Amino acid sequence: MNRAHKKTILSAAYYVGGTVIALLFLFPLVYMLATSTKTESVYAADAGSLAMFLPNFKDLSTAFDNYKTIFTAYGIWRYAVNSVVYAAVVIVLNVLINGLAAYVMAKFDFPGKGFFNFIIMFLIVVPVETSIIPLYSIVKVLLGLKQTASVLAVILPSSISIFNIFLLMQFFEGIPKEYEEAARIDGAGNLRIFFSIVLPLSKPIIATVATFCFIGVWNDYLWPTMVLPYAEEGEWPLYPIQSALTSIKSIQGITTGEVMASLVVTSIPIFVVYVAAQKYIVQGFGTAGLKM
Repeated sequence: MNRAHKKTILSAAYYVGGTVIALLFLFPLVYMLATSTKTESVYAADAGSLAMFLPNFKDLSTAFDNYKTIFTAYGIWRYAVNSVVYAAVVIVLNVLINGLAAYVMAKFDFPGKGFFNFIIMFLIVVPVETSIIPLYSIVKVLLGLKQTASVLAVILPSSISIFNIFLLMQFFEGIPKEYEEAARIDGAGNLRIFFSIVLPLSKPIIATVATFCFIGVWNDYLWPTMVLPYAEEGEWPLYPIQSALTSIKSIQGITTGEVMASLVVTSIPIFVVYVAAQKYIVQGFGTAGLKM
């Protein structure tokens, strides 16, 4: 009984402590959601009290005014469309380019394969920030960074990911060779095997790569700001949504509630995508490198 009682106390302490820590991490999100429903006067009145973590229940008719403003007056939906388009193109290119590279590394033997494996492992630990300036110089010379070319400057560098190559390679190595041998007996070539056998068997890791690509493109701020031109009045802006936040926050007269509403709009898609793909992410990481 003493041992069972002790186990119950430890379990209760574990769940209580975990709940408290989770709430501490959730407080900024709760504050963000609550503030996004308030006018500037209500926000100032609630500052410093527990009411700052509660939505504006006093006047529900104005709860979504901040969202209406950022969509109509500030046109944040345009930047969201840009991010979705960039992410969709980057996901397709990532799966094709990185998938083919990983397939070659996982299934073929060729001179220098060990060296390329070493390069992949080495580049994974190299910070991305160290390559930004050289990459900018290369892109500027090759593309010129003018309008349409600047869009390619956002998409093309994001289409190759050493980490995604490593993930896909580990998963492909776990696919039994018998599938490929059976396909070759039927006359299938390497590309046919890749698209008809390997990719359909790799749905969990492809979903994982797609999720990481979407989150990476949606959260990207520094690189698009460097390569994309500022849109003139009347032109469709090319900035993705994270880069647009800086412009929106610098607008004269913008309220705290409108800023928080913008942050909510940028956060919801990531939450939805991650929750929807969580099962595949766990499955992809769990089966990468294991025999199927």
